[in-house]
Amino acid sequence: MEKLKPLEPLLIGQHPAPFGTPDIAWVLICTALVLLMTPGIAFFYGGLVHRKNALSVLIQVLLTFCIVTVLWATVGYSLAFGPSTLGGFIGNFDFALLHNLGADPPFASTSRPDTAGLLYMIFMVGFAIIAPAIIVGGCAERMKLSAFALFAPLWTLLVYCPVSKWVWGNDTGETGFFALQNAGVLDFAGGTVVHLNAGVAALVAALMVGRRREPDRVNAPHNIPFCVLGAALLWFGWFGFNAGSAGAANPQAVVAFVNTHLAAASGGLVWFAMTWTLQHRPSVVAIASGAISGLVAITPACGYVTPGAALLIGACGALFSYLAVNGIKRVLNYDDSLDAFGVHGVSGIWGAIGTGIFATLAVDPAGRDGMLAGNPNQVWIQLRAVLYVVVWSGTVTWLILFLIDRSIGLRASDQDLSIGLDIAEQSQFAYRDMHEEPPA
Repeated sequence: MEKLKPLEPLLIGQHPAPFGTPDIAWVLICTALVLLMTPGIAFFYGGLVHRKNALSVLIQVLLTFCIVTVLWATVGYSLAFGPSTLGGFIGNFDFALLHNLGADPPFASTSRPDTAGLLYMIFMVGFAIIAPAIIVGGCAERMKLSAFALFAPLWTLLVYCPVSKWVWGNDTGETGFFALQNAGVLDFAGGTVVHLNAGVAALVAALMVGRRREPDRVNAPHNIPFCVLGAALLWFGWFGFNAGSAGAANPQAVVAFVNTHLAAASGGLVWFAMTWTLQHRPSVVAIASGAISGLVAITPACGYVTPGAALLIGACGALFSYLAVNGIKRVLNYDDSLDAFGVHGVSGIWGAIGTGIFATLAVDPAGRDGMLAGNPNQVWIQLRAVLYVVVWSGTVTWLILFLIDRSIGLRASDQDLSIGLDIAEQSQFAYRDMHEEPPA
């Protein structure tokens, strides 16, 4: 009987076989997992707010799911991944209404995917959806539904699509000011494009809409099992988010999958340990929050770093986010309702920098070495991307919210906030879907 050959070292830069049916099946499965993350964040957020506002959070997230899907199919995907205009700032309308897209072209490489295929389009819609859904956490329990329904599509078009173009959608050979991808920025699965981008926007939204009337409710989740269910769905869906970004059923997908799980587990342990040690009580919400911080942190790095580095990146992401949520937030006294910036923004910044530190060609020969592998310049390249996103997302988000506030208003009335947005914006029957009787 022939002996089994030892496993070859993982060389991930090239797919060993032509893109085929198994790869299509893998990406479609991962697409479904990514889409599952949006209901996951709805449950996670919905369990953390006051019970009279739970449905208002669910409807904002699920409305975003529908709005962005339609917007992405009509113009969003074309703006993010169509041929460049305005010096690479944005795409054109070649793919509007999914024109010129077919089912056959492969989704073969994250470094330069073939963007002319329906497979890549439907995979990327999940990323576009969850970004504005994350922002709900910054302004939950006080932004009007009408204001958010207007904000979500405007933010997707004016903020998400340009950033996605800069980091993922560069034309071959493009060298303009916005050509971050061709300049060497590493963002495997959206740590910068999705999480940092949305985290910064959530902070701006939290500041502009103002504090809640009941700030003591910040740390009083109404339904912890909802929160845990949402975190579990996010953790599960994140495997599609990260491993699916390899673009095929290949060794890079394996590494991204393993790194994703390790970072989530180490992040959950760190936040749990910090809470038990410093606040003298264990907390299941702490584990959930830490796991999500770890997942955010590893997202840009998951296909470029070793499993040992993934453990460290996830642990540090949870540590930095814990300090932001329980330190910086209290010192500066802003009301980021569900810590969208503290988790997604802070861990997103760390994840981008951590990628520049730990990336290695030993994992992905088609990628780039990071600082520890002899290329300290990669950290500066990653910081350039962070700066671009912080400035653009912060400025344009402020402008969008300013215009909405001056037109239809951002904040619900004090009366609506008092009785709860579930009744005020939906109906008494909507309230009864989750609660026995409405408040007095």
